[in-house]
Amino acid sequence: MAILGWILIIALFAVGLAGAVYPILPGALAIYLAFFVYGWFFSFHSFGAFFWIIQTLIVVVLFVADYVVGAWGVKKFGGSRASVIGSTIGLIVGPFVIPAFGLIIGPFVGAFVGELIVGSKPGKAVKVSFGSLLGLFTSTVVKVILQIVMVVLFFIWISVY
Repeated sequence: MAILGWILIIALFAVGLAGAVYPILPGALAIYLAFFVYGWFFSFHSFGAFFWIIQTLIVVVLFVADYVVGAWGVKKFGGSRASVIGSTIGLIVGPFVIPAFGLIIGPFVGAFVGELIVGSKPGKAVKVSFGSLLGLFTSTVVKVILQIVMVVLFFIWISVY
């Protein structure tokens, strides 16, 4: 049973880290679920309140930062609410429409269309679209770093406690 437990934990960590890049996957929630799998297969004894508080705060920060950093990129380049919404829609729909490059093209096109809808000139819409990509890349870096921190803390915690 221990082997099955570790296979599930590692698989959830892999899905979680992949979710930092591919927004359809559950990301931080998969990593968080891996902690419960560890507890169910082995023991919750290693985890105290401090562990759960830290990990939960990281998950909350990840969810907030994911939206805020993406919107920041659009706003920093002069984008409107419509371009933020368009970029978010493009981020979700893009990978399905264009599997190989939709993750990048989707938010760009979404922000562009959103900005055109509110009456901006095409030049400004392109600038805002690049801002959406900057926000996407920045958000991805933040998610990868924080999710790696979650996994590292897990391994430190179970080895020390």
